[in-house]
Amino acid sequence: MSELRELSPLRESLWVSADVTLAVAAIAAALPDKWHTTLVGFVFLAATWALVWRKDDARVRASGLALGGLVMPGRLDARALLRDAAVACAWGFGMLALVGVPFYFGWRAWFAHFMPRLSFSIELHPGEAVNEVLGQLFVIALPEEAFYRGYLQSRLDDAWAPRWRILGATLGPGWLLASGIFAAGHVATVHAATRLAVFFPALLFGWLRARTRGIGAPVVCHMLFNVYSQVLGRGYGVY
Repeated sequence: MSELRELSPLRESLWVSADVTLAVAAIAAALPDKWHTTLVGFVFLAATWALVWRKDDARVRASGLALGGLVMPGRLDARALLRDAAVACAWGFGMLALVGVPFYFGWRAWFAHFMPRLSFSIELHPGEAVNEVLGQLFVIALPEEAFYRGYLQSRLDDAWAPRWRILGATLGPGWLLASGIFAAGHVATVHAATRLAVFFPALLFGWLRARTRGIGAPVVCHMLFNVYSQVLGRGYGVY
Protein backbone atom coordinates (compact mmCIF):
# COMPACT_ATOMS: atom_id res chain seq x y z
CA MET A 1 0.00 0.00 0.00
CA SER A 2 3.01 2.32 0.22
CA GLU A 3 2.76 3.03 -3.52
CA LEU A 4 -0.76 4.45 -3.03
CA ARG A 5 0.51 7.06 -0.58
CA GLU A 6 2.65 8.52 -3.35
CA LEU A 7 -0.21 8.88 -5.84
CA SER A 8 -2.54 11.82 -6.37
CA PRO A 9 -6.16 11.24 -5.27
CA LEU A 10 -7.27 10.83 -8.88
CA ARG A 11 -4.58 8.33 -9.84
CA GLU A 12 -5.06 6.41 -6.63
CA SER A 13 -8.82 6.13 -7.04
CA LEU A 14 -8.57 5.07 -10.69
CA TRP A 15 -5.87 2.50 -9.92
CA VAL A 16 -7.82 1.06 -7.02
CA SER A 17 -11.06 1.00 -9.03
CA ALA A 18 -9.36 -0.86 -11.88
CA ASP A 19 -7.87 -3.43 -9.50
CA VAL A 20 -11.16 -3.99 -7.68
CA THR A 21 -13.10 -4.26 -10.95
CA LEU A 22 -10.60 -6.81 -12.28
CA ALA A 23 -10.86 -8.77 -9.03
CA VAL A 24 -14.66 -9.01 -9.11
CA ALA A 25 -14.58 -9.86 -12.82
CA ALA A 26 -12.13 -12.69 -12.09
CA ILE A 27 -14.40 -14.01 -9.34
CA ALA A 28 -17.39 -13.97 -11.68
CA ALA A 29 -15.45 -15.70 -14.45
CA ALA A 30 -13.55 -18.35 -12.53
CA LEU A 31 -15.54 -19.37 -9.46
CA PRO A 32 -18.89 -21.11 -8.91
CA ASP A 33 -21.98 -18.88 -9.03
CA LYS A 34 -22.93 -19.61 -5.42
CA TRP A 35 -19.72 -17.92 -4.22
CA HIS A 36 -19.92 -14.78 -6.36
CA THR A 37 -21.99 -12.44 -4.20
CA THR A 38 -20.19 -13.21 -0.94
CA LEU A 39 -16.69 -13.01 -2.39
CA VAL A 40 -17.41 -9.82 -4.33
CA GLY A 41 -18.77 -8.24 -1.16
CA PHE A 42 -15.63 -9.32 0.68
CA VAL A 43 -13.45 -7.64 -1.97
CA PHE A 44 -15.30 -4.35 -1.54
CA LEU A 45 -15.10 -4.49 2.27
CA ALA A 46 -11.43 -5.49 2.23
CA ALA A 47 -10.55 -2.61 -0.09
CA THR A 48 -12.51 -0.16 2.06
CA TRP A 49 -10.81 -1.42 5.22
CA ALA A 50 -7.35 -1.13 3.71
CA LEU A 51 -7.96 2.33 2.26
CA VAL A 52 -10.18 3.98 4.88
CA TRP A 53 -11.19 2.05 7.99
CA ARG A 54 -7.66 1.36 9.14
CA LYS A 55 -6.74 5.03 8.74
CA ASP A 56 -7.23 7.83 11.28
CA ASP A 57 -10.67 8.80 12.59
CA ALA A 58 -10.77 12.02 10.57
CA ARG A 59 -10.36 10.07 7.30
CA VAL A 60 -13.12 7.65 8.30
CA ARG A 61 -15.55 10.46 9.14
CA ALA A 62 -14.68 12.46 6.03
CA SER A 63 -15.46 9.38 3.93
CA GLY A 64 -18.86 8.98 5.58
CA LEU A 65 -17.82 5.58 6.89
CA ALA A 66 -18.18 5.99 10.65
CA LEU A 67 -21.45 3.98 10.50
CA GLY A 68 -22.94 5.76 13.48
CA GLY A 69 -19.80 5.14 15.51
CA LEU A 70 -19.79 1.36 15.06
CA VAL A 71 -16.30 1.33 13.54
CA MET A 72 -14.86 4.09 15.69
CA PRO A 73 -12.76 3.48 18.83
CA GLY A 74 -14.16 4.36 22.22
CA ARG A 75 -17.54 4.00 23.85
CA LEU A 76 -20.47 3.56 21.49
CA ASP A 77 -23.24 6.16 21.77
CA ALA A 78 -26.35 4.00 21.40
CA ARG A 79 -28.68 6.99 21.09
CA ALA A 80 -26.61 8.53 18.33
CA LEU A 81 -26.45 5.17 16.55
CA LEU A 82 -30.22 4.73 16.70
CA ARG A 83 -30.76 8.32 15.56
CA ASP A 84 -28.45 7.85 12.58
CA ALA A 85 -30.12 4.54 11.71
CA ALA A 86 -33.57 6.16 11.88
CA VAL A 87 -32.46 9.00 9.61
CA ALA A 88 -30.95 6.53 7.13
CA CYS A 89 -34.17 4.49 7.08
CA ALA A 90 -36.28 7.61 6.63
CA TRP A 91 -34.22 8.65 3.60
CA GLY A 92 -34.25 5.13 2.17
CA PHE A 93 -37.99 4.55 2.49
CA GLY A 94 -38.65 8.10 1.32
CA MET A 95 -36.69 7.52 -1.88
CA LEU A 96 -38.48 4.22 -2.47
CA ALA A 97 -41.84 5.94 -2.04
CA LEU A 98 -40.77 8.65 -4.47
CA VAL A 99 -39.51 6.44 -7.30
CA GLY A 100 -41.28 3.14 -6.64
CA VAL A 101 -44.39 3.79 -8.74
CA PRO A 102 -42.69 5.25 -11.84
CA PHE A 103 -40.05 2.50 -11.62
CA TYR A 104 -42.80 -0.14 -11.58
CA PHE A 105 -44.48 1.15 -14.73
CA GLY A 106 -41.16 1.57 -16.52
CA TRP A 107 -40.01 -1.89 -15.43
CA ARG A 108 -43.29 -3.50 -16.51
CA ALA A 109 -43.32 -1.73 -19.87
CA TRP A 110 -39.76 -2.92 -20.56
CA PHE A 111 -40.40 -6.59 -19.80
CA ALA A 112 -43.77 -6.54 -21.57
CA HIS A 113 -41.81 -6.42 -24.83
CA PHE A 114 -40.37 -9.86 -24.05
CA MET A 115 -43.24 -11.37 -22.03
CA PRO A 116 -46.54 -9.84 -23.22
CA ARG A 117 -48.68 -11.76 -20.73
CA LEU A 118 -47.21 -10.67 -17.43
CA SER A 119 -49.13 -11.65 -14.33
CA PHE A 120 -48.03 -11.21 -10.73
CA SER A 121 -47.98 -14.06 -8.22
CA ILE A 122 -45.61 -14.57 -5.33
CA GLU A 123 -45.43 -16.61 -2.12
CA LEU A 124 -43.61 -14.90 0.71
CA HIS A 125 -42.14 -17.10 3.43
CA PRO A 126 -40.98 -15.14 6.49
CA GLY A 127 -37.65 -16.95 6.78
CA GLU A 128 -36.81 -16.47 3.10
CA ALA A 129 -37.90 -12.84 3.20
CA VAL A 130 -35.67 -12.07 6.20
CA ASN A 131 -32.76 -13.90 4.57
CA GLU A 132 -33.23 -11.89 1.36
CA VAL A 133 -33.35 -8.56 3.18
CA LEU A 134 -30.31 -9.33 5.34
CA GLY A 135 -28.37 -10.63 2.36
CA GLN A 136 -29.16 -7.55 0.31
CA LEU A 137 -28.22 -5.32 3.26
CA PHE A 138 -24.98 -6.85 4.52
CA VAL A 139 -23.63 -8.78 1.52
CA ILE A 140 -24.53 -6.41 -1.33
CA ALA A 141 -25.61 -2.90 -0.32
CA LEU A 142 -23.19 -2.27 2.55
CA PRO A 143 -20.03 -3.51 0.76
CA GLU A 144 -20.86 -1.71 -2.49
CA GLU A 145 -21.80 1.57 -0.83
CA ALA A 146 -18.78 1.43 1.48
CA PHE A 147 -16.45 1.16 -1.50
CA TYR A 148 -18.15 3.21 -4.23
CA ARG A 149 -19.71 5.99 -2.16
CA GLY A 150 -17.56 5.84 0.97
CA TYR A 151 -14.09 5.40 -0.48
CA LEU A 152 -14.33 6.13 -4.20
CA GLN A 153 -16.66 9.13 -4.36
CA SER A 154 -14.94 10.70 -1.36
CA ARG A 155 -11.48 10.19 -2.86
CA LEU A 156 -12.56 11.59 -6.22
CA ASP A 157 -13.94 14.60 -4.36
CA ASP A 158 -10.39 15.12 -3.09
CA ALA A 159 -9.27 15.30 -6.71
CA TRP A 160 -12.14 17.51 -7.93
CA ALA A 161 -13.70 19.69 -5.26
CA PRO A 162 -17.52 19.44 -5.34
CA ARG A 163 -19.02 22.64 -6.75
CA TRP A 164 -22.57 21.91 -7.89
CA ARG A 165 -25.41 22.53 -5.47
CA ILE A 166 -28.21 20.05 -6.21
CA LEU A 167 -31.22 19.81 -3.89
CA GLY A 168 -29.22 20.46 -0.75
CA ALA A 169 -26.16 18.38 -1.69
CA THR A 170 -22.82 19.69 -2.95
CA LEU A 171 -21.55 17.46 -5.74
CA GLY A 172 -18.83 17.43 -8.35
CA PRO A 173 -17.34 15.39 -11.22
CA GLY A 174 -16.36 12.64 -8.76
CA TRP A 175 -20.05 11.91 -8.23
CA LEU A 176 -20.50 11.21 -11.95
CA LEU A 177 -17.29 9.24 -12.35
CA ALA A 178 -17.95 7.08 -9.28
CA SER A 179 -21.41 6.27 -10.66
CA GLY A 180 -19.91 5.34 -14.02
CA ILE A 181 -17.32 3.06 -12.41
CA PHE A 182 -20.11 1.49 -10.33
CA ALA A 183 -21.99 0.69 -13.55
CA ALA A 184 -18.85 -0.69 -15.21
CA GLY A 185 -18.30 -2.98 -12.23
CA HIS A 186 -21.76 -4.45 -12.69
CA VAL A 187 -21.08 -5.18 -16.35
CA ALA A 188 -17.78 -6.82 -15.35
CA THR A 189 -19.64 -9.42 -13.29
CA VAL A 190 -22.63 -9.93 -15.62
CA HIS A 191 -21.82 -9.24 -19.26
CA ALA A 192 -25.00 -7.48 -20.34
CA ALA A 193 -25.28 -3.91 -21.57
CA THR A 194 -28.52 -3.45 -19.65
CA ARG A 195 -26.46 -3.57 -16.45
CA LEU A 196 -25.22 -0.09 -17.29
CA ALA A 197 -28.64 1.16 -16.21
CA VAL A 198 -27.46 1.00 -12.59
CA PHE A 199 -25.66 4.27 -13.34
CA PHE A 200 -28.92 6.09 -12.63
CA PRO A 201 -29.66 4.71 -9.15
CA ALA A 202 -25.95 5.20 -8.44
CA LEU A 203 -26.48 8.93 -9.01
CA LEU A 204 -29.18 8.86 -6.36
CA PHE A 205 -26.99 6.89 -3.94
CA GLY A 206 -24.17 9.38 -4.51
CA TRP A 207 -26.51 12.30 -3.94
CA LEU A 208 -27.66 10.73 -0.66
CA ARG A 209 -24.02 10.25 0.37
CA ALA A 210 -23.35 13.95 -0.16
CA ARG A 211 -26.67 15.13 1.28
CA THR A 212 -26.42 13.11 4.51
CA ARG A 213 -22.59 13.04 4.73
CA GLY A 214 -22.62 9.31 5.35
CA ILE A 215 -23.31 6.00 3.66
CA GLY A 216 -26.19 4.93 5.92
CA ALA A 217 -28.94 6.38 3.72
CA PRO A 218 -27.39 5.05 0.47
CA VAL A 219 -27.05 1.58 2.04
CA VAL A 220 -30.72 1.46 3.10
CA CYS A 221 -31.90 2.89 -0.22
CA HIS A 222 -29.74 0.45 -2.18
CA MET A 223 -31.06 -2.49 -0.18
CA LEU A 224 -34.70 -1.42 -0.58
CA PHE A 225 -34.33 -0.88 -4.33
CA ASN A 226 -32.77 -4.32 -4.74
CA VAL A 227 -35.46 -6.03 -2.67
CA TYR A 228 -38.19 -4.20 -4.60
CA SER A 229 -36.65 -5.28 -7.91
CA GLN A 230 -36.38 -8.88 -6.69
CA VAL A 231 -40.06 -8.90 -5.64
CA LEU A 232 -41.08 -7.68 -9.09
CA GLY A 233 -38.79 -10.11 -10.89
CA ARG A 234 -39.93 -13.14 -8.95
CA GLY A 235 -43.56 -12.12 -8.81
CA TYR A 236 -43.75 -11.77 -12.57
CA GLY A 237 -41.49 -14.78 -13.20
CA VAL A 238 -38.90 -12.72 -15.06
CA TYR A 239 -35.88 -13.58 -12.84
